[in-house]
Amino acid sequence: MQENNMLETDAPVKPGKGAVCGLTSEQAAERAARSGKNELAAQKKARPLRIFLGQFRDIMVIILIIAAAVSVFLGEITDALTVLIIVLLDALLGFFQEYRTEKTLFALQKMTASSARVWRDGHLCTIPSEDVVPDDIISVSAGDKVPADAFLISARSLLADESILTGESAAVGKSPGYNFDSDNRIGRDDYIYGGTLIVRGSGEARVAAIGKDTQVGRISGMLSDITDEETPLQKRLAELGRVIAVICIVICAAVSAAGIIRGEPVFDMLMTGITIAIAAIPEGLPAAVTIALALAVRRMLKRKALVRRLRSVETLGCTSVICTDKTGTITENRMTVTEIFADGRSYSVSGTGSRMSGEWSCDGIKQSAGGSMVLDLMAEDMVLCSNADIYPDTDPQRAGEWVMSGDPTESALLAAAAKYGADIALTRQKNPRRDEVPFESETRRMSVVCEHNGALTGYTKGAYDSVSGMCRYMMHDGKKLPFTESDKKVLSAECDRMSAAGLRVLAFAVRQDGEKDMIFLGLCGMTDPPRPEARKAVSLCRQAHIRTVMITGDHKNTAAAAARSAGIYHSGDIIVDGEELAAMSDEELSAKLGSISVYARVTPSDKLRIVRMFKKSGSIVTMTGDGVNDAPAVREADIGVAMGLTGTDVTRLAADMVLLDDNFATLVSAVEQGRGIYANIRKFVRYLLSCNIGEVLTMFLGIVMGMPMVLLPPQILLVNLVTDGLPAVALGAEPVDPDCMKAPPRRPDESFFSGGLASMIIFRGIMIGLCTLGCFSVIIGAGYGLTAARTAALVTLVMSQLIHVFECKSEKKSIFTIPVFGNPKLVGAVLISLAVLVLAVYFPPLQGIFSTVALGERELAVSLGFAAAAPLIRAFALMFTEK
Repeated sequence: MQENNMLETDAPVKPGKGAVCGLTSEQAAERAARSGKNELAAQKKARPLRIFLGQFRDIMVIILIIAAAVSVFLGEITDALTVLIIVLLDALLGFFQEYRTEKTLFALQKMTASSARVWRDGHLCTIPSEDVVPDDIISVSAGDKVPADAFLISARSLLADESILTGESAAVGKSPGYNFDSDNRIGRDDYIYGGTLIVRGSGEARVAAIGKDTQVGRISGMLSDITDEETPLQKRLAELGRVIAVICIVICAAVSAAGIIRGEPVFDMLMTGITIAIAAIPEGLPAAVTIALALAVRRMLKRKALVRRLRSVETLGCTSVICTDKTGTITENRMTVTEIFADGRSYSVSGTGSRMSGEWSCDGIKQSAGGSMVLDLMAEDMVLCSNADIYPDTDPQRAGEWVMSGDPTESALLAAAAKYGADIALTRQKNPRRDEVPFESETRRMSVVCEHNGALTGYTKGAYDSVSGMCRYMMHDGKKLPFTESDKKVLSAECDRMSAAGLRVLAFAVRQDGEKDMIFLGLCGMTDPPRPEARKAVSLCRQAHIRTVMITGDHKNTAAAAARSAGIYHSGDIIVDGEELAAMSDEELSAKLGSISVYARVTPSDKLRIVRMFKKSGSIVTMTGDGVNDAPAVREADIGVAMGLTGTDVTRLAADMVLLDDNFATLVSAVEQGRGIYANIRKFVRYLLSCNIGEVLTMFLGIVMGMPMVLLPPQILLVNLVTDGLPAVALGAEPVDPDCMKAPPRRPDESFFSGGLASMIIFRGIMIGLCTLGCFSVIIGAGYGLTAARTAALVTLVMSQLIHVFECKSEKKSIFTIPVFGNPKLVGAVLISLAVLVLAVYFPPLQGIFSTVALGERELAVSLGFAAAAPLIRAFALMFTEK
């Protein structure tokens, strides 16, 4: 009866032997109705229609749709259908890329969906995390993802990895509280937080906050205050669209005015002007841009970079500042022992991460098991005073590496002991554990008692001041000597030296059978080493004039050591922590922005502030992150990059790109691809606009000069469909120039036509138009007839463009110095276009459709001669300029 009364009360019952545990099902249902699901703000699902309609917001696409409508009004149904098909294909390409990426991300999210162990109706049961309610009593143990913010009722050696909230890589010790309160601020030892990971121990906790009220939820809520901005590419294409719109209006007015002055009917000339203006629009440009971006996305995916938003690919090429996290991005996210101090000597430990290779050495002399009593005992301590385990990886692709389970620090110690030559399994077999005093945040040490041949030995590891305070003796040269104040000063200095170098320091001690006092053995320094490829990638960024800045929640010394090792920090740079940053005004921070290379112990709002300050200074910012604490800054950055392996769902969904291998070098490779894609876009914009200027100039000058129509509408349509589109798309597949990372990033406000591109386009367009008109005039003047003259002009126009497409591979080289066969896709596209031209001229059924006639040797020679004139003139001009 008493139990039933307890169940009817509103407060949960603390789990305990013989007690009713947690909420009843009725209480849980009532709370669920009141508080809702334990989930963050509902993420927008990948709605196909929304993604598809989003493809039609581009100004070039809008111009093309208007052009199609005008074509329908003019009765040019074929032209209108062609334009609409191109627009639709472009939209479908963009849609499939973005939809596929969104589906991939939601699949990742589904894979990481978690469950929770909850006391309900007196029983411990497993439920989806989203069904957890306030006041639930949850049970957690090593390996569990905490489902909500909760007040600890009981804890046994509990350590939590809170790096997703704080950025601090070291696990945090937790202890139970005594008086429940709902203040779930970050940093409480008696609270565990939703989304964090339990790395050791177990415990029970009362849920205080769920969903949006958790610390994770509050940080993710900051994302709603951040609005999406146009990418530099979208701005440049909008600029291009406005230029083309103005050109179309000018052409329409000029052609109409010229015809009216000649006495042609006003309406007819207005319609002619509109028709030629529509011909000036590069229909293939949006499709070429989309395909080029899609090809880059595919190349980047092969290199482990998943792009979420297609247009963001090119923005990477503008990046001038990369704000990177430390743990797992610059570093391996694997603690590694690098130094041992014992017997008054320093021993180095080689090898990093989970790799089996490595050894202990002193002054170049290898140390191994059996060579030193104190080192033997330290290795035993590392193996026996540990609850982790390591064993060889059976995956052939990871041969020579350990599989590590348990606390990262203890796993690193086991790997170090193995490098010394300790047999982990045999050592544990011969020394079975008889007792354990687990790690506690108050004592900051762990102890075990093991038995060997009937004798008991105690092993301890922990913080230096905690362990040294228990010792009266120390081991030196195989002897037990008194632990003097002088010895402690030496060890304390070594401890400070290691800490200043960014190492996490542990001390080791042993209590032998029958002894009351402990014997100090030595110190061990460990770190999370930089990825081998990170330093090279940072160096490549410096060469490309891209600043790399580290923003981390780690301690200042740890961050400084990692940044120095990776090449991010250099002499004269400034390192600031969260407190120093908070004391700076925006003006002070702006003044020091160019000198600060490391930000340590920062909060989510600090990261957001730093990114905004960089953007305010005019930089294009790429921000990496994995934890929820990174999500607001990742979303605010021009390019947000999330980690695919360790990243949280919130951060992945806030990002423009996901690194599937969490590797900084992958990001730098993506930046290189971004630069390459912008160069390729410039190439086919140059090609398309030059060709369209040539076509429009041919038609316009023909009308002004009183000539017959130089090219008929079907012939213009043939040029637009075949010679314009296909080679332009193939230009988007040009390989990235290996020298592209030697130049500074372009300014975000830089014109699309900078670097003399506009003059190249205009010059080449005029040459194409004049050569086409010249061929037409020569053939018709030689008496070959109007059809032959139009056919010869068509051949000249197409061949001029097909030759010009190879010139567009480089802005500095002539056709004679460009590697013509460097892009097989381009060669194939040109051959296809050439084949279509040959069929249109020499295949009788197509001759009727396109109003062409088979050309003889003389007419063909004239056409090809005019087509070759322009590249020859440019080649000589470049030679003259170089001289």
